Amino acid sequence: MKEKIAVILGSKSDITTLEDGIGLLKEFKIPYSLEVISAHRNPEKLRKYCQEMESKGVEAVIACAGMAAALPGFIASYVDIPVIGVALKGGLLDGLDALFSMVSTPKGLGVASTGVGKSAFINAIIFSLEILAGKDKDYSAILKKLKAKFKQ
Repeated sequence: MKEKIAVILGSKSDITTLEDGIGLLKEFKIPYSLEVISAHRNPEKLRKYCQEMESKGVEAVIACAGMAAALPGFIASYVDIPVIGVALKGGLLDGLDALFSMVSTPKGLGVASTGVGKSAFINAIIFSLEILAGKDKDYSAILKKLKAKFKQ
């Protein structure tokens, strides 16, 4: 099955923040890919990866980054796929700097953001499933089951 959601991290050190969300992607058998590519340290690799996304079947991108958080905007400049930014804690403002960066992308680069940290990543997965459910009703069923996990 082709990957539907591309999860991209700016740094390998942030992977622990995503563990709960990655567990949900696996539990619900949602086709995804996980890549660590820094927009600052390896922009050429990121550009090439972005150029291949649509041919791989990717329909939503979750870009997770801290501090300057250029990753979501960089990706949005290369793809016509919805990009969801997840700010990660760290830096001077403990994630708020990354969030401010994401919500301040220039006009013409549509980037959504679901907030800071672990919950923001889970919400980005839910938002991605909402995008997928508009095209494929199988994802509607998965979305309902996933949302039910959080109703208590």
